[in-house]
Amino acid sequence: MTHLRHVVLPLRILLVIALAALLAAQVWAVPAVLPDISEPSLERSAMRAVMFVAAVVGLACVQAVVVCTWQLLTLVTDDRIFSDGALRWVNGIVRAVVAGWLMLVATFVCSYYFIIDEVSDDAVLPALLLLLLLVGAVLGLLMVVMRALLRQATALRTDMEAVI
Repeated sequence: MTHLRHVVLPLRILLVIALAALLAAQVWAVPAVLPDISEPSLERSAMRAVMFVAAVVGLACVQAVVVCTWQLLTLVTDDRIFSDGALRWVNGIVRAVVAGWLMLVATFVCSYYFIIDEVSDDAVLPALLLLLLLVGAVLGLLMVVMRALLRQATALRTDMEAVI
């Protein structure tokens, strides 16, 4: 387990940097990146609001994944990863991914059917949202499989400890 500690420390440093970058993005980058509305209309104001909420909620979901990953790293270093406590943090990651994915679905529906037709004919935003939906679905399903593997490994370790 000592060789793993050499990997965990750099990973934790990167997680701290990622969390700080996500917080900075929520506070400064998201409002700065949103388009300025030169001719305010209800559709354009709604598009800006939807983009803002989607960005902030999406970043919050990623932050939740970072926090859960940090806790899983703690369990790994303490050699308690194959425990019921680890399942709680993996479930947190699954919930964050599902929440982010549902937010993307709502954003796609809202932007595609209610906003983009009124504001722009550009197909880049719907294509980007569809790509993010695909990536989110793959990530969510992968985490469900990883949770099942962790559950099986936990059961096997419990059985092995009972035998020894």
